[in-house]
Order: sequence, then structure tokens, then C-alpha cells
Amino acid sequence: MASEFVLYSYFRSSASYRVRIALNLKNIPFDYRPVHLLNNGGEQHTDEYKKVNPSREVPTLVHNGKPLGQSLAIIDYLDRVKPEPRLFPEDAYERAQVIQACEIVNSGVQPLHNLRVLDLLQKRFGSDQSGRDAWTVHWIEYGMKSLETFLAPRAGLHCFGDKISAADCFVIPHLTNADRFKVSIDPYPTLSRLKGVAAKIEAFVKASPDAQPDSPQAR
Repeated sequence: MASEFVLYSYFRSSASYRVRIALNLKNIPFDYRPVHLLNNGGEQHTDEYKKVNPSREVPTLVHNGKPLGQSLAIIDYLDRVKPEPRLFPEDAYERAQVIQACEIVNSGVQPLHNLRVLDLLQKRFGSDQSGRDAWTVHWIEYGMKSLETFLAPRAGLHCFGDKISAADCFVIPHLTNADRFKVSIDPYPTLSRLKGVAAKIEAFVKASPDAQPDSPQAR
């Protein structure tokens, strides 16, 4: 029987990772449709996928035949159609703070080192691999400094107190990117604590890149 939800995802995509966490936290079963961002010039550029997501990005969530892109919009949608557990607080100010934490990653950092930007650095501006990596490390560190400062007075076990919020769905994938590029989180005690707690929660573990069916680690 087909699932009510279908997720188009790439195992290494941090934006897809966020949505996988949210789906798991809400115990929503979903069909996983891999979209490899490198194979054959990038499967996101196929005519078939462009019909699902004209931006040619992942993730795309399809709910009862209705497609939706952009991780923040998807998680907000999930909060409305499957309210428990709530990932965005109902209080206006608390909700805005959670969105602020999400946006530090979502608009302030991650787009600056995604695959399209790195490819452009190489193809149009002549950056080699070491230059691409240095660029990525710069923005990952910038994000961690911003998050540590913002979250330190607000965090408990999770980004905001002891209740998981959408902010955790964004912060943990950012820290996984740090691991991938060998950026130490030791200078950031709040982020280190959040990462350690999330590593013991099944919803985060199941959403991790290595646990996905399209990950080489899963084969």
C-alpha cells in the first residue's frame, strides 16, 4: 500500500535531513524516493523531477499527490497537518525565535556552501577543491559561532529548553556538515551538548545520512 507521504531526498542533503528528522519525530511513515544530486549530471535536473519541483532542489514532500518544496515550509506544513509533537511553538515570540534559529542555518549559512554554489565557484571563478573546501569551512564555522551565541542562553537538552523544536531539525544537520568537513565543534559547548543528546534519539539517528537507503554506507 502506497504511503500518504512521499519524500524526494538525497542522503547527504542537509535540507532533506531536516525533513527526515521532522517526519520521524512525528512518526509519519513515508516512501523514500532518492534523487542523486551528482549522478548523470544530477537527477534533480531531469524533466520528470522538474515537474515535481521546478526549482530542481531536494527535498520535495508529496502529500496525497500535492508537492511541496523548501524544508522550512515543509516542516511548518507538517506541524499543521500532523500537529503532535509540535515543532513550532504557538506563542508568537517563541515561534519567531525558533524560526530565527532555523534561518541562521537555512538562509544565512547553508545556501552559501551548497552544491550549486560550490560548482559555480569552480566553473566560473576557477576555484580548485582546496578553495571550495576552505569556502565551505568558513561558512560552517560562521554558522556555528552564530548559533552558539544565540542558543547558549536559551538551550537546555535541545535548542530551546528541554523540548525538541524545528530548530533542532536545522541545527543537527549543520553540525553533521561540520563533521563531514572536519570542523571541530569543541569550541562550542552548547552545540556539542545538543549534538550529544540528539545522537541518543531514534528520530535523529534514523534520519542521519548514513542511515538512508541511497547512502553508500547502507549497501
